[in-house]
Amino acid sequence: MSDVRAHIVVSGIVQGVGYRFFVLRLARKLQLTGWVKNVYTGQVEIMAEGSRGLIESFIQDLRTGNARATVTEMDVRWETFSGKYQAFDVTF
Repeated sequence: MSDVRAHIVVSGIVQGVGYRFFVLRLARKLQLTGWVKNVYTGQVEIMAEGSRGLIESFIQDLRTGNARATVTEMDVRWETFSGKYQAFDVTF
């Protein structure tokens, strides 16, 4: 399976509940690269690169979230893999 990029915007109760660090741990466990950040709208934005199968698994776990988060909506846009990220980090 080829590598892809997913641009994901998560809505719900996802700020102030440890969701970004949940995303960070999950992405690193799956060996994805990219970033996660809070957005001023109250959403969390994620850019993830890796194999499509791993990213699809990642997205399923993102929908569930961590114990304190409530995900109500998720927008996923599939994009072309860039290979520009060396790791997965929280950005601001």
